[in-house]
Amino acid sequence: MVKIALDPAMYHADLSVADEVRKAADLGYEYLELSPRPDFFFWHRYPKADDAAIADVKKACKETGVSLIDLVPVFNWSSPDEQERQAQVRNWRRLLQIAAELECPVVMSELSGNPNDPLRSEHSFYKSMEELSPDFEKYGIALHLEAHPYDFSETNDDAVQIVRGLNKSWVKYVFCAPHAFHLSDGAGDVNRMMRYAGDKLAHVHIADCFNHRANVGNRYIINPPGVDARVHQHNEIGNGDVNWDEFFSTLRDVDFDGIATVCVFGWEENADDIHRRMLERVTAELTGR
Repeated sequence: MVKIALDPAMYHADLSVADEVRKAADLGYEYLELSPRPDFFFWHRYPKADDAAIADVKKACKETGVSLIDLVPVFNWSSPDEQERQAQVRNWRRLLQIAAELECPVVMSELSGNPNDPLRSEHSFYKSMEELSPDFEKYGIALHLEAHPYDFSETNDDAVQIVRGLNKSWVKYVFCAPHAFHLSDGAGDVNRMMRYAGDKLAHVHIADCFNHRANVGNRYIINPPGVDARVHQHNEIGNGDVNWDEFFSTLRDVDFDGIATVCVFGWEENADDIHRRMLERVTAELTGR
Protein backbone atom coordinates (compact mmCIF):
# COMPACT_ATOMS: atom_id res chain seq x y z
CA MET A 1 0.00 0.00 0.00
CA VAL A 2 1.28 3.46 -0.91
CA LYS A 3 2.64 5.44 2.03
CA ILE A 4 1.95 9.17 1.53
CA ALA A 5 4.54 11.25 3.37
CA LEU A 6 5.02 14.95 4.05
CA ASP A 7 8.34 16.73 3.55
CA PRO A 8 8.01 19.50 6.15
CA ALA A 9 10.64 21.77 4.56
CA MET A 10 8.32 24.79 4.62
CA TYR A 11 8.13 24.53 8.43
CA HIS A 12 11.84 24.14 9.17
CA ALA A 13 12.34 27.79 10.05
CA ASP A 14 9.58 27.84 12.67
CA LEU A 15 9.05 24.34 14.08
CA SER A 16 11.21 21.74 15.78
CA VAL A 17 11.28 18.27 14.23
CA ALA A 18 8.98 17.04 17.00
CA ASP A 19 6.53 19.82 16.20
CA GLU A 20 6.77 18.99 12.50
CA VAL A 21 5.62 15.49 13.42
CA ARG A 22 2.64 17.05 15.21
CA LYS A 23 2.02 19.35 12.23
CA ALA A 24 1.94 16.36 9.89
CA ALA A 25 -0.69 14.75 12.10
CA ASP A 26 -2.76 17.95 12.14
CA LEU A 27 -2.66 18.05 8.34
CA GLY A 28 -3.78 14.43 8.06
CA TYR A 29 -0.48 12.75 7.12
CA GLU A 30 0.54 9.41 8.61
CA TYR A 31 4.19 9.62 7.52
CA LEU A 32 6.95 12.22 7.63
CA GLU A 33 10.01 12.43 5.38
CA LEU A 34 12.62 14.59 7.10
CA SER A 35 14.66 16.79 4.76
CA PRO A 36 17.87 18.64 5.76
CA ARG A 37 17.74 21.17 8.58
CA PRO A 38 20.70 22.58 10.56
CA ASP A 39 19.75 21.20 13.97
CA PHE A 40 19.37 17.59 12.81
CA PHE A 41 21.43 17.03 9.66
CA PHE A 42 22.36 19.50 6.98
CA TRP A 43 23.93 19.58 3.55
CA HIS A 44 27.45 18.09 3.66
CA ARG A 45 27.90 18.76 7.40
CA TYR A 46 28.23 16.37 10.31
CA PRO A 47 24.78 15.55 11.76
CA LYS A 48 23.88 17.52 14.88
CA ALA A 49 20.94 15.56 16.35
CA ASP A 50 21.75 14.38 19.87
CA ASP A 51 20.01 11.92 22.19
CA ALA A 52 17.65 14.56 23.55
CA ALA A 53 16.50 15.67 20.10
CA ILE A 54 15.99 12.08 19.02
CA ALA A 55 13.98 11.33 22.16
CA ASP A 56 11.71 14.35 21.52
CA VAL A 57 10.94 13.12 18.01
CA LYS A 58 10.24 9.56 19.15
CA LYS A 59 7.88 10.92 21.81
CA ALA A 60 6.01 13.01 19.22
CA CYS A 61 5.70 10.00 16.91
CA LYS A 62 4.29 7.90 19.74
CA GLU A 63 1.83 10.64 20.74
CA THR A 64 0.54 11.27 17.21
CA GLY A 65 0.86 7.90 15.47
CA VAL A 66 2.89 9.56 12.70
CA SER A 67 5.82 7.44 11.51
CA LEU A 68 9.15 8.90 10.45
CA ILE A 69 9.37 6.97 7.20
CA ASP A 70 12.70 8.28 5.93
CA LEU A 71 15.52 10.79 6.35
CA VAL A 72 16.94 12.77 3.42
CA PRO A 73 20.62 13.57 4.03
CA VAL A 74 22.73 15.17 1.30
CA PHE A 75 26.40 14.32 1.80
CA ASN A 76 28.94 14.58 -1.00
CA TRP A 77 30.05 10.96 -0.79
CA SER A 78 30.86 11.10 -4.51
CA SER A 79 33.40 13.89 -4.22
CA PRO A 80 36.48 13.31 -6.43
CA ASP A 81 38.51 14.78 -3.56
CA GLU A 82 39.45 11.82 -1.36
CA GLN A 83 39.69 13.76 1.92
CA GLU A 84 36.25 15.22 1.37
CA ARG A 85 34.84 11.83 0.40
CA GLN A 86 36.15 10.28 3.62
CA ALA A 87 34.62 13.09 5.69
CA GLN A 88 31.25 12.53 4.03
CA VAL A 89 31.41 8.78 4.71
CA ARG A 90 31.92 9.68 8.38
CA ASN A 91 28.84 11.92 8.16
CA TRP A 92 26.89 9.02 6.66
CA ARG A 93 27.86 6.67 9.48
CA ARG A 94 26.50 9.04 12.12
CA LEU A 95 23.35 9.64 10.05
CA LEU A 96 22.68 5.91 9.90
CA GLN A 97 23.06 5.69 13.68
CA ILE A 98 20.43 8.43 14.03
CA ALA A 99 18.10 6.68 11.56
CA ALA A 100 18.43 3.43 13.50
CA GLU A 101 17.70 5.17 16.80
CA LEU A 102 14.59 6.72 15.24
CA GLU A 103 13.54 3.29 13.91
CA CYS A 104 13.48 4.85 10.45
CA PRO A 105 13.40 2.11 7.78
CA VAL A 106 14.60 4.15 4.81
CA VAL A 107 17.23 6.76 4.05
CA MET A 108 16.83 8.67 0.79
CA SER A 109 19.65 10.62 -0.80
CA GLU A 110 21.25 12.04 -3.92
CA LEU A 111 24.14 10.82 -6.01
CA SER A 112 25.97 14.14 -5.43
CA GLY A 113 29.48 14.49 -6.90
CA ASN A 114 30.43 16.90 -9.68
CA PRO A 115 28.73 16.94 -13.11
CA ASN A 116 31.93 18.43 -14.56
CA ASP A 117 33.94 15.45 -13.32
CA PRO A 118 31.44 12.60 -13.69
CA LEU A 119 33.76 9.63 -14.09
CA ARG A 120 35.88 10.30 -11.01
CA SER A 121 32.67 11.11 -9.11
CA GLU A 122 31.20 7.76 -10.08
CA HIS A 123 34.35 6.00 -8.91
CA SER A 124 34.05 7.82 -5.57
CA PHE A 125 30.37 6.93 -5.26
CA TYR A 126 30.96 3.20 -5.67
CA LYS A 127 33.91 3.34 -3.27
CA SER A 128 31.76 5.04 -0.64
CA MET A 129 29.01 2.48 -1.15
CA GLU A 130 31.51 -0.36 -0.64
CA GLU A 131 32.50 1.19 2.68
CA LEU A 132 28.96 1.97 3.84
CA SER A 133 27.10 -1.14 2.70
CA PRO A 134 27.97 -3.06 5.91
CA ASP A 135 26.49 -0.20 7.97
CA PHE A 136 23.24 -0.18 6.00
CA GLU A 137 23.00 -3.94 6.30
CA LYS A 138 23.83 -3.94 10.02
CA TYR A 139 20.95 -1.57 10.74
CA GLY A 140 18.59 -3.06 8.16
CA ILE A 141 18.03 0.34 6.55
CA ALA A 142 17.05 0.63 2.89
CA LEU A 143 18.62 3.26 0.61
CA HIS A 144 16.59 5.15 -1.99
CA LEU A 145 18.61 7.19 -4.48
CA GLU A 146 17.77 9.97 -6.91
CA ALA A 147 19.67 11.89 -9.57
CA HIS A 148 19.44 15.53 -8.50
CA PRO A 149 20.18 18.51 -10.77
CA TYR A 150 23.95 19.13 -10.59
CA ASP A 151 24.77 15.60 -9.42
CA PHE A 152 27.45 13.73 -11.34
CA SER A 153 24.56 11.90 -13.02
CA GLU A 154 21.54 14.07 -13.84
CA THR A 155 19.43 11.90 -16.14
CA ASN A 156 16.89 9.23 -15.28
CA ASP A 157 18.22 6.32 -17.30
CA ASP A 158 21.84 6.76 -16.28
CA ALA A 159 20.87 7.05 -12.61
CA VAL A 160 18.77 3.89 -12.80
CA GLN A 161 21.73 2.07 -14.34
CA ILE A 162 23.99 3.31 -11.52
CA VAL A 163 21.52 1.98 -8.94
CA ARG A 164 21.29 -1.36 -10.76
CA GLY A 165 25.08 -1.51 -10.88
CA LEU A 166 25.16 -1.68 -7.08
CA ASN A 167 23.28 -4.99 -7.31
CA LYS A 168 21.81 -4.59 -3.82
CA SER A 169 18.20 -5.57 -3.17
CA TRP A 170 17.90 -2.85 -0.53
CA VAL A 171 18.97 -0.02 -2.87
CA LYS A 172 16.07 1.44 -4.85
CA TYR A 173 15.35 4.42 -7.11
CA VAL A 174 13.48 7.66 -6.42
CA PHE A 175 11.66 9.37 -9.29
CA CYS A 176 11.40 13.07 -8.48
CA ALA A 177 8.60 14.73 -10.48
CA PRO A 178 9.85 18.30 -9.94
CA HIS A 179 13.11 17.21 -11.56
CA ALA A 180 11.32 15.57 -14.50
CA PHE A 181 12.64 18.00 -17.11
CA HIS A 182 16.22 17.86 -15.85
CA LEU A 183 16.02 14.06 -15.80
CA SER A 184 14.98 14.03 -19.46
CA ASP A 185 16.67 17.11 -20.98
CA GLY A 186 13.28 18.77 -21.33
CA ALA A 187 11.24 15.83 -22.64
CA GLY A 188 9.29 15.32 -19.42
CA ASP A 189 8.27 11.78 -20.46
CA VAL A 190 7.34 10.64 -16.95
CA ASN A 191 5.67 7.42 -18.06
CA ARG A 192 8.73 6.22 -19.95
CA MET A 193 11.16 7.22 -17.20
CA MET A 194 9.26 5.51 -14.38
CA ARG A 195 8.76 2.38 -16.45
CA TYR A 196 12.49 2.35 -17.22
CA ALA A 197 13.16 2.21 -13.48
CA GLY A 198 10.98 -0.90 -13.32
CA ASP A 199 11.33 -2.92 -10.13
CA LYS A 200 13.80 -0.40 -8.73
CA LEU A 201 11.11 2.31 -8.46
CA ALA A 202 10.22 2.48 -4.76
CA HIS A 203 9.77 6.18 -4.06
CA VAL A 204 8.34 9.24 -5.80
CA HIS A 205 8.53 12.93 -4.95
CA ILE A 206 5.42 14.87 -5.84
CA ALA A 207 5.57 18.55 -6.74
CA ASP A 208 5.19 20.50 -9.97
CA CYS A 209 7.75 22.48 -11.96
CA PHE A 210 8.13 24.37 -15.22
CA ASN A 211 10.11 23.04 -18.16
CA HIS A 212 13.38 24.99 -18.25
CA ARG A 213 13.88 23.88 -21.88
CA ALA A 214 10.54 25.27 -23.11
CA ASN A 215 10.26 28.44 -25.19
CA VAL A 216 13.86 28.17 -26.38
CA GLY A 217 14.97 28.20 -22.76
CA ASN A 218 13.58 31.67 -22.12
CA ARG A 219 11.32 30.77 -19.21
CA TYR A 220 14.37 31.30 -17.03
CA ILE A 221 16.87 34.03 -17.73
CA ILE A 222 20.14 33.35 -15.92
CA ASN A 223 22.97 35.84 -15.91
CA PRO A 224 25.56 35.60 -17.18
CA PRO A 225 24.23 33.43 -20.02
CA GLY A 226 25.62 29.91 -19.84
CA VAL A 227 26.49 30.09 -16.14
CA ASP A 228 27.08 26.65 -14.62
CA ALA A 229 23.86 26.38 -12.62
CA ARG A 230 20.57 24.46 -12.49
CA VAL A 231 17.13 25.92 -11.80
CA HIS A 232 13.86 24.21 -10.93
CA GLN A 233 10.93 24.52 -8.52
CA HIS A 234 8.85 22.39 -6.17
CA ASN A 235 5.37 23.83 -6.77
CA GLU A 236 1.86 22.67 -5.99
CA ILE A 237 0.33 20.37 -8.60
CA GLY A 238 -1.05 22.52 -11.42
CA ASN A 239 1.57 25.21 -11.10
CA GLY A 240 3.93 23.82 -13.70
CA ASP A 241 4.30 21.60 -16.76
CA VAL A 242 4.42 18.03 -15.38
CA ASN A 243 1.83 15.75 -17.01
CA TRP A 244 0.01 14.61 -13.88
CA ASP A 245 -2.53 12.40 -15.63
CA GLU A 246 0.38 10.45 -17.10
CA PHE A 247 2.28 10.44 -13.81
CA PHE A 248 -0.54 9.04 -11.68
CA SER A 249 -1.88 6.63 -14.31
CA THR A 250 1.61 5.14 -14.70
CA LEU A 251 1.91 4.58 -10.96
CA ARG A 252 -1.48 2.88 -10.92
CA ASP A 253 -0.59 0.75 -13.94
CA VAL A 254 2.62 -0.54 -12.33
CA ASP A 255 0.86 -1.14 -8.98
CA PHE A 256 3.22 1.23 -7.21
CA ASP A 257 3.21 0.54 -3.48
CA GLY A 258 6.18 2.55 -2.23
CA ILE A 259 6.60 5.99 -0.67
CA ALA A 260 4.93 9.01 -2.26
CA THR A 261 6.23 12.23 -0.72
CA VAL A 262 4.58 15.63 -1.02
CA CYS A 263 7.52 18.02 -1.30
CA VAL A 264 6.39 21.54 -2.15
CA PHE A 265 8.92 24.25 -1.29
CA GLY A 266 8.94 28.02 -1.29
CA TRP A 267 5.28 28.81 -0.55
CA GLU A 268 5.42 29.10 3.24
CA GLU A 269 2.60 31.66 3.43
CA ASN A 270 0.15 29.00 2.15
CA ALA A 271 1.88 25.86 3.43
CA ASP A 272 -1.01 24.32 5.40
CA ASP A 273 -3.56 24.78 2.62
CA ILE A 274 -1.15 23.49 -0.03
CA HIS A 275 -0.28 20.39 1.98
CA ARG A 276 -3.94 19.58 2.62
CA ARG A 277 -4.83 19.95 -1.07
CA MET A 278 -1.83 17.88 -2.11
CA LEU A 279 -2.72 15.11 0.35
CA GLU A 280 -6.29 15.03 -0.92
CA ARG A 281 -5.14 14.79 -4.56
CA VAL A 282 -2.46 12.16 -4.00
CA THR A 283 -4.77 10.06 -1.80
CA ALA A 284 -7.50 10.12 -4.44
CA GLU A 285 -5.10 9.28 -7.28
CA LEU A 286 -3.12 6.51 -5.58
CA THR A 287 -5.51 4.95 -3.07
CA GLY A 288 -8.92 5.65 -4.60
CA ARG A 289 -10.17 7.21 -1.38
